[in-house]
Amino acid sequence: MWRKAIATAAARRFGAALHHPWRTIARPHSTTASPSTAVDSVILRSLKEHYIDAQKMNPPPKINPPSPFTVVQGSLDGNGPALKRTYGREEITISVMRMANIIPGDGEGGEDDDADDTNQLFLHLDVSKPGQKESLHFLCALYPDALGIHSVSLRRNADFSSSLDVASTYNGPVFEDLDETTRDAFHNYVEERGVSESLFPFLRAWLYVKDHRNLMQWFKSVGIFISENKKAKDY
Repeated sequence: MWRKAIATAAARRFGAALHHPWRTIARPHSTTASPSTAVDSVILRSLKEHYIDAQKMNPPPKINPPSPFTVVQGSLDGNGPALKRTYGREEITISVMRMANIIPGDGEGGEDDDADDTNQLFLHLDVSKPGQKESLHFLCALYPDALGIHSVSLRRNADFSSSLDVASTYNGPVFEDLDETTRDAFHNYVEERGVSESLFPFLRAWLYVKDHRNLMQWFKSVGIFISENKKAKDY
């Protein structure tokens, strides 16, 4: 899978270090360069190789979000919502991450765990109205064939909130403790606004692309930092 290729490229040459994170690193012997300069060179060379490998990856086929959702401009480079739409006077925004990033599994890894990771997404769904100080916030689990609600709460909008508001916000009752009629009504509420399993293919592909961009940027940024550090030592 494309996401697995990203993980493979990121770990291929550091596999031994991942299994022995505290192992002693042998210092290179050199009469022309200090050990620190030699280590910098090794890191820069390895980062460059990773960067080149990542450049060769083929992205997943381009998928458009289900209408009327549109992609939030700049969302791939930030941490905000990925999708937005209007529903009457309401504004709907959706942020997404992998379920594994929220509720880490206790498995030992392998193909099955990787498949589960890519088939379980976690959504932050916000429904806001003009002039309202609060928005209705849903935490949802999204799968290829289903959407489940974890919680429903009212949250202060960014323009009206403070750190004290966030710390003291009541997140509502445990969703499963609500009666079946209320739970079904909330599911109908989000489905009427287009939030359903139909979003899964796009959001999974969107996360793949975001992961790849983040990976490339990390290799580049760390390389620049090490390179500047190395130049300073040469003077």
